[in-house]
Amino acid sequence: MRAKAVSTNTTEGVTGTSARTFSLGGHVLTAPKAAPGLHLVATPIGNLGDITLRALETLAGVDIIACEDTRITRRLTERYAIAALLKPYHEHNAALARPKILERLAQGASIALVSDAGTPLISDPGFKLVREVCAAGHQVIALPGPSSVLAALAVAALPTDRFYFEGFLPSREIARRARLTELARIDATLVMFESGNRVQDTLADLAGIMGARDAAICREMTKMHEEVRRAPVSELARAVDTLETRGEFVLVIGPPAAGTQIMAEHELDDLLRSSLQRDSVKDAVAHAVELSGRPRREIYARALELAKETDKELVKQADKRAEAEGEDGKG
Repeated sequence: MRAKAVSTNTTEGVTGTSARTFSLGGHVLTAPKAAPGLHLVATPIGNLGDITLRALETLAGVDIIACEDTRITRRLTERYAIAALLKPYHEHNAALARPKILERLAQGASIALVSDAGTPLISDPGFKLVREVCAAGHQVIALPGPSSVLAALAVAALPTDRFYFEGFLPSREIARRARLTELARIDATLVMFESGNRVQDTLADLAGIMGARDAAICREMTKMHEEVRRAPVSELARAVDTLETRGEFVLVIGPPAAGTQIMAEHELDDLLRSSLQRDSVKDAVAHAVELSGRPRREIYARALELAKETDKELVKQADKRAEAEGEDGKG
């Protein structure tokens, strides 16, 4: 009979210092006791081989690993044979868990904070914990490593000198469109997260607001089914039916064209009124989008309002002419 494998993880406790080891390439390495304080440890976003040596030493050397989901973190610790005391820390239990972590830190403990994937605090719980740990005078140590934001930005083939990280967009359509209209005014590459069940709707909204910009859809970064599509937003939206929606997405949108200036509202109105006197709404909008630097959806809505105002004014003028002609006829 084969002996049962002994788990190297526990949620109850680890005794002694002999457990401070990890396995790498078949070799068992000893990790030093981690310094007291809160260690923010970046973990792989997909490929477990993306862990750093320093992260492995720290995870093996701390007293506690605070993690979003113990089941997910256990896959990592078992891969590298790390004996670890895993404690959950997530948005639903954070208020109760923080005082306990602060108490252990006050006793001189070393604690690692990890998210399910990537760098802690980036669209993940942890900000309030770090703030309170700092306020209490304990040390906070950052261990840089994997980040889906930076990985997607690096492969998108878009400008990287300035970028704005949005995180997740609002789930409701009206709020999402309003937020995208605000983001369109930022002169930088935009990086945002999206879920598979909303990515198609978000691409449609992006096409209506930033359709001319270059973009990249990055799906399942570093995982087996990693996929990157690069094209203008409007083209990506037209091909959305062929997009595999399973997995996690990072959307990267290029900045406005070089030299594009955001036209003031009164200047936009003047431009639209002038164009509407000779062109259709569609042509007037296309002309304004090119010159104003404002989102197409915003310009279209304003063009419709001005077109209605123009129609009402024409009706008034026609009524006045008819009234005047009637009075002349009476004479």
